Amino acid sequence: MSFGQGGPSQQWDPWKPNSQQPWSGGGADRSPDWAALADASEARAKRRRLLFIGGGALATVAIGTAVAVAVVSANGGNQASPGASSQLPGASDLPSPTGTVPSFAPTSAPPPLDPNDFIASAVKDKAPLSPDILFPGTQLTMGETVYKKGPTADTENCASAAKATLPKALTDNACTRLIRVTYTKDDVAVTVGVAVFDTQAQAAKARQQADKKSIIKSLSGGGVKDFCSGAVCRSTTNTVGRYAYFTLAGFTDGKNVTEQDKVVFATGDDLQEFTFRQIRRRGEAQASAAANE
Repeated sequence: MSFGQGGPSQQWDPWKPNSQQPWSGGGADRSPDWAALADASEARAKRRRLLFIGGGALATVAIGTAVAVAVVSANGGNQASPGASSQLPGASDLPSPTGTVPSFAPTSAPPPLDPNDFIASAVKDKAPLSPDILFPGTQLTMGETVYKKGPTADTENCASAAKATLPKALTDNACTRLIRVTYTKDDVAVTVGVAVFDTQAQAAKARQQADKKSIIKSLSGGGVKDFCSGAVCRSTTNTVGRYAYFTLAGFTDGKNVTEQDKVVFATGDDLQEFTFRQIRRRGEAQASAAANE
């Protein structure tokens, strides 16, 4: 009886279980086909290497995918969702880097009025004027010094209250009024004279024409002794607006004033400063009143 001859020959596959190993011939003394076994072993090793290489590639792809997912997940909070770009604010909606500039409603308030305009011309300078208005009270305090107010005078004949070269300067420039007042401190007296003109230009020209001999007459009486009648006294000349103002300061005992007599100079300076302030306040008061009308 023979076996294995009736059907098709079975191909041996080393990877299939129970497959028949081929032989080179029949009979009990047949030996294994060593060349076939070697070829099968090499094929098996080659296939295993291919599996290892393919598996490594798959592992690398898997790791790369995991890293990519991890990076996306880590940055997910900063990534915009699909379509989010349409929800971003436009450039016009973003706040200005310099902030919002405040806007103010237009005001109808007129510009402040200049006090100098009201004391520059008789057309605007309409406030009442008198010795007691210009020099109020019974005494004057300048710093720590107190001066006692003496007699006052007011005349439209400006030349009659002036001496030497001053009457001509006042008359030539149409002086309309001259107000005088005297203040005393111990044995020093000073008379202040304020000459009034219609315009600022007339007052300025009168000052330009005045010289060292242009002085006002000292005003005595009411307990104030005559002074500066024949003695040397110190005088000053200034203007503000349509007003020219003068001082004449000296000793009530008839003594001449010298450059060392600082108290006489200080007295004249105090009174000319006060006179300037009073005329200036006159302009301020009228400017304020006009602005509130």
